Amino acid sequence: MASTAISSASTPFIHKIDVAAVAAFSSPSHFHIRSAATAQTRNRSLRVVSVMAPAQTDRNPSTTGSVKTGMTVTEKILARASQKSKLSPGENVWVDVDVLMTHDVCGPGAFGTFKKEFGDNAKVWDREKIVVIPDHYIFTSDERANRNVDILRDHCKEQDIKYFYDITDLGNFKANPDYKGVCHVALAQEGHCRPGEVLLGTDSHTCTAGAFGQFATGIGNTDAGFVLGTGKILLKVPPTLRFVMDGEMPDYLLAKDLILQIIGEISVAGATYKSMEFVGSTVESLTMEERMTLCNMVVEAGGKNGVVPADSTTHKYLEDKTSMPYEPVYSDAGASFLSEYRFEITKLEPLVAKPHSPDNRALARECKDVKIDRVYIGSCTGGKTEDFLAAARVFSASGKKVKVPTFLVPATQKVWVDLYTLPVPGTGGKTCSQIFEEAGCDTPTSPSCGACLGGPRDTYARLRVDNK
Repeated sequence: MASTAISSASTPFIHKIDVAAVAAFSSPSHFHIRSAATAQTRNRSLRVVSVMAPAQTDRNPSTTGSVKTGMTVTEKILARASQKSKLSPGENVWVDVDVLMTHDVCGPGAFGTFKKEFGDNAKVWDREKIVVIPDHYIFTSDERANRNVDILRDHCKEQDIKYFYDITDLGNFKANPDYKGVCHVALAQEGHCRPGEVLLGTDSHTCTAGAFGQFATGIGNTDAGFVLGTGKILLKVPPTLRFVMDGEMPDYLLAKDLILQIIGEISVAGATYKSMEFVGSTVESLTMEERMTLCNMVVEAGGKNGVVPADSTTHKYLEDKTSMPYEPVYSDAGASFLSEYRFEITKLEPLVAKPHSPDNRALARECKDVKIDRVYIGSCTGGKTEDFLAAARVFSASGKKVKVPTFLVPATQKVWVDLYTLPVPGTGGKTCSQIFEEAGCDTPTSPSCGACLGGPRDTYARLRVDNK
């Protein structure tokens, strides 16, 4: 007898359903496009209390045929990319890669591995499926950091890489039309994220792209070197955790609150080598940038990848960003999930991750007396246009000056332009830059990863303590 049970939750608005042993029967698997609304409506109607396995009788598979279960979004994407009709968690398969991304920190090592293993005269498997985005240690006088970008430039020129977002003038980022900024945000803005595809990157937060209904995960330099030469990678199919979030999103919440709530529930190891699938009416209401925030932080829970099923919001975002065809996939009604968590979002409050772990969750109001020394608004998680709009609304509503150094690092050139041109709703037409200036914040700086990964000593906003 296989059964499920709703466990007592640590919060009044979450229910966990263990469904590892539950397997529903469905018709033989095949690939097709189904509307996101239909798929997600069916998924939301699932209210598992208990499931009893049917009585088993001896049957000859040769006469009855094999019984097949449904697949999750992640399983379907990997099945299609490995030319398999069916995949289950734990299987190891060779997967065809649609896009490989690398940046200035890992790119030289990845290309170096490629050269070592495939030969000095080898050519990459597909020059149009490789995306190279300098973004980490850019605006610095550090010679070794600058040399990394030079190495990327040499390799991209040699291999005729189509999508190399180069920067040569470090004194004025606006003088570099090809330069973008933070790779995970630039990938989306430049149309490299497409539903149903496999996107790999030499960065742990490559999982951000799962917001587009694709399989996206970070890999190391050695794997990337192999992908550069073959276009393939060996992957183990992860089991899927399903997070159902329903209810109207209060205007005082952001997707960052949602993912901090989840990580606080399951811990930083709770999704280790698992896929995290996000569904529900709340998720459907999120913009693409907010969905990117949600998927960005699955790695902070140990997740292999995060995914939001593609819908009309996804398609609209991509309309002016890519002309390449894509085919979204959706979890079957009979898909098997390792666990399912349900959240009533209307009951959630703003959250904070206290030092020194993302799962050290607390209510923001519980931290009102905590003194802070510096504020940093930026990174692939918090440096998007909508993140700055949210911050600007808070500053505008308070009408006060900041009391600590407040650093602003737009993720990309487009975000930087938005800060100076887009009016902030409810502020009488003021832009983010005007509001930040009135509040006494630092002037928005050049787009990059900034101090997020530390970097050279002259990295903007990095805390520098001189030893004397």
